[in-house]
Amino acid sequence: MPTARRPVRTERLARPRRPDRIKVASVPAAHPYVRHLSPVHEDSGTPRVLRLKDPDPRNPSRVTLSKWWPPVMLEPSWVRRHQAEFDVFHLHFGFDGHAPDQLADLVETLRHVGKPLVHTVHDLRSPRQAEREEHDARLDVLIPAADALITLTPGAAAEIEERWGRQALVLPHPHVVNLTTMERMHRRRQTPDHSHRPFTVGLRVSKPRPGDDPFTLLPALIRAVRALPGAILQVDAHPDVLGPSGGRLDADLARQMQRSDHRVRVRVREFFSDAQLWDYLAGLDASVLPYRFGTHSSWLEACRDVGTAVVAPSCGYFADQAPVFRFGMDDRGLDEDSLVDAIRRAYEQWPVEPVPVEDRIEQRQQLAAAHARVYLDVLAGESARDRVDS
Repeated sequence: MPTARRPVRTERLARPRRPDRIKVASVPAAHPYVRHLSPVHEDSGTPRVLRLKDPDPRNPSRVTLSKWWPPVMLEPSWVRRHQAEFDVFHLHFGFDGHAPDQLADLVETLRHVGKPLVHTVHDLRSPRQAEREEHDARLDVLIPAADALITLTPGAAAEIEERWGRQALVLPHPHVVNLTTMERMHRRRQTPDHSHRPFTVGLRVSKPRPGDDPFTLLPALIRAVRALPGAILQVDAHPDVLGPSGGRLDADLARQMQRSDHRVRVRVREFFSDAQLWDYLAGLDASVLPYRFGTHSSWLEACRDVGTAVVAPSCGYFADQAPVFRFGMDDRGLDEDSLVDAIRRAYEQWPVEPVPVEDRIEQRQQLAAAHARVYLDVLAGESARDRVDS
């Protein structure tokens, strides 16, 4: 009599347990944007996200809370040595100094060690590089390779879909100014001294990046403030620009700015600390972004934090990022009349209200939860390569 065959026992495979914490190698971790992706209040329903501290470029065996550039985490050797210390690799900034083949090596190393890559696309056109080809080549490596993409505006997401056939999750820019300082700035706005000052338009002329063109704006800005009762233009310039040995400004324009005209104030000063920068922005009623190309702006968000209107160019996605007074400017030139009109509209709607601190806290909570969901998805393999055409 044949031996009865023992029935095969089948067991349902257990679903992997949802982690209660996720360790992320953020590049960088110390940048205000990245710091403000963490929740203000922990949510028991969301995994806790722990971001590794930036390795110190001067001594990669140690961590740093300040100088993070150039990012050590972008080196494949760092990834191999520290692969047990993180679950997800999240790239934000700092890869401008890396050639496309170096980034390809990083991507290949992450794949080899089984770590998903999340990339937040902040810059579709780098303001630090005059020509776009090098940055495009870097994005051609990172965007197709990422397991998940995030960007800040619908316009940027549409461009990513058009150029690479990838879908990017749109998550807004968090606050830049710390919450305690925001509260202090908002209280200061209620004082009589603040409400009775003249309408002040600010233009910061720092060591210019290729994407900045503040000098082109000056004639139209001077014309704009002189047409508005009580308005003034405040130009804060770095010594390398307007100092005795600066030599970067047209002499006729410099004389026009510095002549005895109470409507134009010129100050020469070194770089701001963070605290000085927030005080500077809070002392303006409108801040002009002098960009001829770019994508998104942390300066714009800092202005919103302290209650300063933003006058922004038509290039990039600044008007998509937040309410601004828009004027026509890109790498083809400036529409001077549109800038004069933008200043007039900012004047007529003065003052603007800052984003309430409570709204920024709620936004932080939502951003933290959204990022945790992205990390859970890529760890589960659920959002890898979610191409539009798949």
